[in-house]
Amino acid sequence: MRNAWRAWQELSGLLLPVACAGCGRPRTELCTACGAALHGAPARLVRPSPRPPGLPAVYAAAPYENAVRAVLLAHKERGALGLAGVLGRALAGSVRAGAGRPGDAGALLLVPVPSARSSTAARGHDPVRRIAAAAARDLRRAGLPAQVLPLLRQRRAVADQSGLGARQRRANLAGALELTAGGGRLLQHGLLRAGPLQHGLLRLGRVILVDDLLTTGSTLAEAARAVVEARGVGRESSVHGVCRAAVVAASPTAFEINRN
Repeated sequence: MRNAWRAWQELSGLLLPVACAGCGRPRTELCTACGAALHGAPARLVRPSPRPPGLPAVYAAAPYENAVRAVLLAHKERGALGLAGVLGRALAGSVRAGAGRPGDAGALLLVPVPSARSSTAARGHDPVRRIAAAAARDLRRAGLPAQVLPLLRQRRAVADQSGLGARQRRANLAGALELTAGGGRLLQHGLLRAGPLQHGLLRLGRVILVDDLLTTGSTLAEAARAVVEARGVGRESSVHGVCRAAVVAASPTAFEINRN
């Protein structure tokens, strides 16, 4: 049933009249101006205030406002799946910014923040995983070895984050994520299946946590905690050596804090 709904969503986007998801301009899924708002500028280091303990360095493509907000919501909540490509392009820019120099050793392992099963079922797709897959394709086209590995899962239910403040979100998410059994073994031993990501990827610090949006940073901090604990590292300062994070968009205030 879910596959039939997904097929209808994709087909309707081709057959029915469309308007720009960002501004409503007719006959285009995303106009040039709204596309430029997403990925027209270099991705930047962002930081929420207050910064939650354990948050790795996070890079974002655009502030979460106006057209960018509308496009993300159209893809996430209204099933505009054709927007995954442009959102993936924006996320790929953030990944490149956070991954270090192009010549650094190792491939890019994109680890999406998991959605609750109930949310995925209600939407008919996993927005973050879909955007991450598009980002990995964009990176590979640019000559950068990249792969999406869904290593994280929810270990318990969490409350709806809407309306919660930074402290409440941290409490809501504390201990909520864990690695899958296979993901835990991979992180502990640095082993991957045969292919371009085989040789010591995780020991080279190329793990990139990916999400669509940074608000308080609580979700990414919790994801980083799960990864760091699986590596057997206890110090918060070690987070930056284990992983970084990339998002499509971040709250405007997170951009302002790091403007200088």
